[in-house]
Amino acid sequence: MLTEEIADYIINTKYENLKPDEIEHVKKCFIDYLAVTNKGIKETPAQIALKTLKQINTNTKIQKTSIIGYKEENYLNEIDTAFINGISAHVLDLDDGHKIGQIHPGSVVFSTALSLSQKYDLNSKEFIESIIVGYDTAINLGKLINPNHRNKGFHTSGTIGTLAAGATATKLLKLNKKQIIATLGLCGTQSAGLLESDHSGSMGKTLHIGKAAQNGILATYLAKNNFTGAKSIIEGKEGIINTMADKTNKEKIKTFQKDLKKHHINEIYHKKYPFCRHLHSSIDSAIKINKHLQKQNINTQQIKKININTYKIAAEHNNFKPKNIQELKQSLPLAVAITIKKGNPNTNTINTLIKKNLLKYENKTEIHKLSEKINIIEDPELNKQFPNKRPSNIEIETKKNKLNFKTTTPLGEKENPLTKEDIIKKFKELNPKYDINKLKIINTMEKYKINTIINKIN
Repeated sequence: MLTEEIADYIINTKYENLKPDEIEHVKKCFIDYLAVTNKGIKETPAQIALKTLKQINTNTKIQKTSIIGYKEENYLNEIDTAFINGISAHVLDLDDGHKIGQIHPGSVVFSTALSLSQKYDLNSKEFIESIIVGYDTAINLGKLINPNHRNKGFHTSGTIGTLAAGATATKLLKLNKKQIIATLGLCGTQSAGLLESDHSGSMGKTLHIGKAAQNGILATYLAKNNFTGAKSIIEGKEGIINTMADKTNKEKIKTFQKDLKKHHINEIYHKKYPFCRHLHSSIDSAIKINKHLQKQNINTQQIKKININTYKIAAEHNNFKPKNIQELKQSLPLAVAITIKKGNPNTNTINTLIKKNLLKYENKTEIHKLSEKINIIEDPELNKQFPNKRPSNIEIETKKNKLNFKTTTPLGEKENPLTKEDIIKKFKELNPKYDINKLKIINTMEKYKINTIINKIN
């Protein structure tokens, strides 16, 4: 059973056997997680979730788990703290991901690891081990069941994210093989997350991450007390593969088993723009257009037509009239129009446009007039390149000429990475009042317990 093989992998993963670049990638991902979570706690979905849990948890004061970016007294237990941090980490659409696994591991895995490491006063080497385990579980299982899983309407970050959280938690709590298998079985039966929540513009998308972390920890606690879970939850007749992904062929299972023997955190992409990842190649192309227009002193009003040629999933993000910020983050035409008009589309740009009501379709702003010149075209040749590449070719036609701007690999991928310095810059942009020097402790975090680090940086 695959759960047994995952359990063996979890038990055998040791800090001492990790490569230096793998440890450095953990630290890079940690800073990225902190950047988006510090900012994310201030967003409406995170504030609503926090208010709701405070109403439920009124009597018990918990002192050893921290909500990232939140300095008031915390009355939440470690399970609920992971829930809030998970929502905060995902709400901006700026958390890390894996293109083949089609999953955002960091928001789930770090939220799980931080709350338990604080609760049990664990050291950073144990923390790093658990991060590696969580990322690998997320990526390997995501690769195993996708693209079928995603094509059936499941949000992998919520479904497989639950098993990743469970793997992370079992490593930190040092469960035995039998208990780890039970945890994975219990995580699998709690796996949830439907893309309808993502694409309908609701806050449900962020809920998937919070629940994955929360349910992964709950499953671990239950299994530790000998609550049993299905050993066959992944490949069983009514398990994840056969019910949530169609039948996965034997070759993919062989690849999964082979991939369990190596670590994958260095395959992660990091995001610069607060939009769905499928829009990023088009945004990169649109940035090139913006620079070209500025250099040639061409006004966007002189653009006659914009053709966005891209792959199927990206082309399906074709909402020309987003009604709220959640829908906006899934809108290819608005993302491109904003970028051509304003340049780099960061959170400040988006928030300013929203505050000034410049994204309301009824107002017929210049951005909407520009978006009406956009045609979205599913390109069969670009489809062939997905998922290994996420290509976009934008053609613009002005009164003078026609030009093409192509992006094959979006910024932030392993082949086109954001550096650690880029991640620090991202942190500063998202959290301008934060003393960035406090993050230096992460460079040598192995010397400290997680509580010491969180007390320093939060």
